[in-house]
Amino acid sequence: MSDAVTAWATQLAEAELSAPIPRRWAHTRGVAGRATEIGRLLGKDADLLIAAATLHDVGYAPRLAVTGFHPLDGARFLRDEYGAGEPLVRLVANHSFALLEADERGLRDELASEFPMPDDTLLVDALVYCDMTTTPDGGRTTAQERVTEIVSRYGADSVVGRFIRRAAPEIFSCVERMEAALAAQPR
Repeated sequence: MSDAVTAWATQLAEAELSAPIPRRWAHTRGVAGRATEIGRLLGKDADLLIAAATLHDVGYAPRLAVTGFHPLDGARFLRDEYGAGEPLVRLVANHSFALLEADERGLRDELASEFPMPDDTLLVDALVYCDMTTTPDGGRTTAQERVTEIVSRYGADSVVGRFIRRAAPEIFSCVERMEAALAAQPR
């Protein structure tokens, strides 16, 4: 990965999200900003984290919504239209415990077979941390507040509400691990 990849990711996400869903674009910019801030923990994989953070919600773009499940739609778009590499598309497809939401939507086998979970748990934790500590408007929040906001926005009995409540313990664990790793890092 390189600065060119992160620039490409930013340009692509902006083109797909900024006009049709500006609030999602604001969230994306916030998540990418968090990734940039914590990139030092990832060393050589910092650019991969930033690119994944920038593209994690591209599947919400109306023209890309084929299944209506944004992690799968986004990963397929990146793979099929741009030939994006496997590490990037697997992160996008599996961000923030998407497999649990895929289960709620009857898409678990499809997601798992096309885009297996990444092996690098630090990258997975880092992307969850960036996504789940960023508000819909791109500001900072706690993971607990973010989960509460998602349940409130979608409704507790919705697919997303059920998924996020199932995923919450794992989300909180990821965020705790990342906060500990960040606290342990010399500045």
